[in-house]
Amino acid sequence: MLRRFLTPLAIACGAAALLAAAPRTLDIYFIDVEGGQATLVVMPSGESLLIDTGFAGQGGTFSSAPGDPAQARDANRILAAARAAGLTRIDVLLITHFHADHDGGVTELSKLLPIRTFVDHDRPLPSVESVKGSLEAFEWYEAVRSKGHHIVVSAGDQLPLKGVRTIVLSSAGKTLRHSLPGAGRTDTACLSAAVEPQEPNENPRSTGFLLTFGKFRFLDLGDLTGQPLFDLACPRDMVGPVDVYLVAHHGGVDAADPGTFASFLPRVAIVNNGERKGGAPNLLNMLRQVSGLDWWQLHRAETGENARDERIANLDDTTSHWIKVSAREDGSFAVINARTSESRPYPRR
Repeated sequence: MLRRFLTPLAIACGAAALLAAAPRTLDIYFIDVEGGQATLVVMPSGESLLIDTGFAGQGGTFSSAPGDPAQARDANRILAAARAAGLTRIDVLLITHFHADHDGGVTELSKLLPIRTFVDHDRPLPSVESVKGSLEAFEWYEAVRSKGHHIVVSAGDQLPLKGVRTIVLSSAGKTLRHSLPGAGRTDTACLSAAVEPQEPNENPRSTGFLLTFGKFRFLDLGDLTGQPLFDLACPRDMVGPVDVYLVAHHGGVDAADPGTFASFLPRVAIVNNGERKGGAPNLLNMLRQVSGLDWWQLHRAETGENARDERIANLDDTTSHWIKVSAREDGSFAVINARTSESRPYPRR
C-alpha cells in the first residue's frame, strides 16, 4: 500500500540504490570460433579484455583472408558477444600467439569495434611459417596494431586493467621464475618429461595469464604446450589452484598431461574445441578421470568421451552459442550454456 504514496523520483532513487548495492560480476564469454580462440572478459568496471580474434573471412581456415567485415564469421560472433555485454569497444586485445586461428580475425573486427590497446609477445620467429600462412596473417595483424597502443609483455608483467589483477605467466617461450603466492608445492602427478607439442614453434611461445578478481581465479594459456606448459606445473606448482581453466591448445592431445590438472586444480575446465578441431579423445577421456572436475565444451567432438549434452554449447557446427562464466568477488561463480540458457552455480571454495 505504501508504494502508491511514493513519488516517481523516490521510486527511481530506490531502484537505483538497489542496483548500486548489487555486487558486480566479472563476465567471461567463451565465443565459438570453431576451434580457434576468442574469449571476451568484461570487468565489473565495464572495461573489456578480448583474448584472440579467431579466423579471418567467412570460411574460417588457416588460409582465409580478411574480406567484407559484414560477412566475417568470427568477427561478427565476437561483435554479438560484445553487444550482449553492452560494449562499444575493446579496451585491451591480447593476442596469445601468431597463428591465424588466433590473430586472423583482427582486421575485420577492428572495422566493427574500435580496439584501443594491443598486447602480445611482439612478433613471431620465421619458423612460425611451419603453419603455412602465419606470417601473412601476422602482417595483417601488425597493420591494425600499428594504429593503436602496443604493449609487449614478458612473464611476470601485469596487464593494465582496473579492478582485477592479471599477471602474465608465459610469453615468447619463457615462464615465471618464481611461484605465485599460495603456490610452490611439489606436484607428484607430473610425468617424467613434458609432452611433445604438436606444433613446436609458435604454440610454446604463447602468452598466458592468470586473472584474479577477489578470490576468483581464471587461467588462460592460449596454445601453450611442451616444456613451457610443463614448467608452470611440474615438478613444482608455479600458479596455485584456479577456479576456471581454459584448457590449453583447444584441448589437444598435447594438453593431456595429468600433472597440469593436479597442479592447477581447476574446479571447472572449458574446452574451446571445434567439432573436428581440438577436443582430442585422450584429453576428453582424461578429464573424466580428474576428481572433482566439471568440464564444459564449446562443441561436441566427433570422437572421444564428450561432456554431457547440457555442458556442450554446440552439438554440431550449424550453431554458434557461447559459454559464459559470471564470477563474484567472493570466488563464487556460475557457468551458463547459451544454447539451453541453463546455469550451474559453483559456491566459493
